[in-house]
Amino acid sequence: MPEGKGLLIVYTGPGKGKTTCALGTAFRAVGQGLRVLMVQFIKGSWHYGELDAAKMLGDDRFEIRPMGRGFVKIGGAETDPEDIRMAEECWESGRAAIYSGTYDLVVLDEINYTISYKMLDAEKVVEALAGRPEQVHVICTGRNAHPKLVAAADLVTEMKEVKHPYTKGILAQRGIDY
Repeated sequence: MPEGKGLLIVYTGPGKGKTTCALGTAFRAVGQGLRVLMVQFIKGSWHYGELDAAKMLGDDRFEIRPMGRGFVKIGGAETDPEDIRMAEECWESGRAAIYSGTYDLVVLDEINYTISYKMLDAEKVVEALAGRPEQVHVICTGRNAHPKLVAAADLVTEMKEVKHPYTKGILAQRGIDY
């Protein structure tokens, strides 16, 4: 298979590290001269270190767009229509970037959550990803990756929690968790 084949990669599972793994791949891609966009579906209310790091690399190589309001669908609450609108807007931004010819790698951070919460239609997303330009890599992150997305992917890694500092009462650490 040719080196220029764009891969569809899914980082999923209940363990920590899905976004971090995508950021590591994005960092590697930038080092190889690729242009990268990360569209963040959920994150939006905190200041994440990756935003500053991307700016340090230069806006022409690595751009991050936080487009959500923060975490959604807590407990059994109904999904806010505003969150659904924002998820659709974020998907449209990501889809347009994939097809734009501007980016070599597009990360759809936390898209798996928005699909599993039925804020986005899995069929529509998988169809658009399957029809993307051949050389564009796409990474989808978040828990509960849809089976159709998993089936369409070239690489799927499931993060499994073995031990987490939160269980000992240790809160999120600057530079490690955000």
